[in-house]
Amino acid sequence: MKYVITGSLGHISQPVVKNLVAAHHQVVVISSNENKKAEIEALGAIAAIGSVSDEAFINQTFSGADAVYLMIPPNFATTNLMEYQKQVADIYVEAIKLNGVKNVVQLSSIGAHLRQGAGPIDGLAYLETELEKLADVNVKMLRPSYFFYNLFGMIGLIKNAGIMGSNFGNTNEKLVLVHTSEIAEAVTENLLHLNFTGKTVQYIASDECSVTEIAEALSNAANKPNTPWVTFSDEDALNGMLQSGLPKTNADGYVEMGKSIREGLLQADYWNNKPILGKIKLASFAKEFEAAYHA
Repeated sequence: MKYVITGSLGHISQPVVKNLVAAHHQVVVISSNENKKAEIEALGAIAAIGSVSDEAFINQTFSGADAVYLMIPPNFATTNLMEYQKQVADIYVEAIKLNGVKNVVQLSSIGAHLRQGAGPIDGLAYLETELEKLADVNVKMLRPSYFFYNLFGMIGLIKNAGIMGSNFGNTNEKLVLVHTSEIAEAVTENLLHLNFTGKTVQYIASDECSVTEIAEALSNAANKPNTPWVTFSDEDALNGMLQSGLPKTNADGYVEMGKSIREGLLQADYWNNKPILGKIKLASFAKEFEAAYHA
């Protein structure tokens, strides 16, 4: 089988590549970083170096693929995240059609059911919508929850302001969390077995925690016990991101995502379609947080 993997050797893609190579499949890894070429080849995969925004490159790379794993890489340089996401999504879909690819695993997100109103998730929802239009293509849309990994962003707040927080957290709804290793396991399983047909959604989650529980676990890990979680106003959250240098269109999107969590919209479909939770819990991640905090 020939697999094409987007996402270079990131937290999710790298273990997926290792697993597919170990199963004796041909694996092509797309990366925009020329310096990743040797590392990709050392894993036993084929390096395809180029941009996901390059239509001709993606069309060529998808040639002969039995299955592709699609994720839209972050782009911190863009001043319009949604425009960038839609461009990449359209290129992916066109390449699938042009090359007759029959099996797709997409990294989407919790909140994609909204289609609009979830900030940066809207671009992933757009890709879902476009993939759903494809005839005779089997698509598994993976919707992981809030990444544990994103909580590393609290390190600066703890050190510099003595708080944790975001523009959500002042409700009784728990935050659904997932570890990237468990996303990688789901991606691997779907790609290896290709036992999905039609267009289907799969939620992935590791734990469900209140922000109070998160603040307690992480502040203890940082040896800063009782550090509070503060729910920022949307205006304060926006200003903080703008001051850190994030383009306004992107900052607006992240504020919208937080607002959607706060209003109970982003996770609503998850609660109606709860998966079996994974093995990695907040207490386990707290050990990773501790190491990162004190590094």
